[in-house]
Amino acid sequence: MHDLFFRVATHTFRVTLHHDPELDAQLASYAPFATMPQTGTPLFTLTEDNGLTPDTEGFDEIGQFDCGGANHGVYHNDSHYRFHISDTRKELTGVLECSHDFTSGRIRLYGKAPQRFFALNNALMILFAFASAPHATLLVHAAVVRQAGRGYLFLGRSGTGKSTHARLWLRHIAGSDLLNDDNPVLVLADGKATVYGSPWSGKTPCYRNESAPVGAITRLEQAPQNLIRRERPVAAFASLLSSCSTMIWDKATYDAICETVSGIARVVPSYHLQCLPDAEAAQLCHQTVACPS
Repeated sequence: MHDLFFRVATHTFRVTLHHDPELDAQLASYAPFATMPQTGTPLFTLTEDNGLTPDTEGFDEIGQFDCGGANHGVYHNDSHYRFHISDTRKELTGVLECSHDFTSGRIRLYGKAPQRFFALNNALMILFAFASAPHATLLVHAAVVRQAGRGYLFLGRSGTGKSTHARLWLRHIAGSDLLNDDNPVLVLADGKATVYGSPWSGKTPCYRNESAPVGAITRLEQAPQNLIRRERPVAAFASLLSSCSTMIWDKATYDAICETVSGIARVVPSYHLQCLPDAEAAQLCHQTVACPS
């Protein structure tokens, strides 16, 4: 067994794995976040345990959830959650069992190295999203572009064109660079919101251990014309919450996430952009959210 330490945003976590060169080779996205062993208490720990089985005796099923074509079966008992992580072929790739506060977990991995990494990567996202919730931290489904020292988040349902709009900024807005393509981290501290890169990205591999103060949050909607308007706080809250990793049935983490979302909605300007996938949309968005009058 060997210990790996990673620091994402302001949080450090520890992963203990069997020696597995094939799996280690899959961890390139985590390399920018590797850090030295910490003396304090990590956000969470995850240990590989080949004695863990998919048996759900003694657990109640919460539900089966589609996650981008993959499936997560979620179960719980009085002290633990259990997740069955299946890939897009519906094949079981891992079993995660963790404490109700998500600070301690163990995992059994199945299949070849890509399948084992799929399960490990999903398990780490789950633990990070919910262990960090009490610490004013959100794992968000968004694309993030930095420009002039600030981070601009683009929200929207899958297929809306978040990555496309981000690429339009990179192409047409001078000084823009991509911070994360799919799963950035938002942290609220001292009344200010900061966005961080993460080991979790989308179709574009972008794993940057960097950050920026948040300039604005924009919800995208495909439309036959380009129109943008400022959102009221209630709409801003709903837009951001719908883009966060949440488990409504877990009151403690859900309440913490809602509190952080509410705080960010109060201090970060939010917009609704109806747009085409063209340069004018990026220019209109930039002129409005980055250069407000």
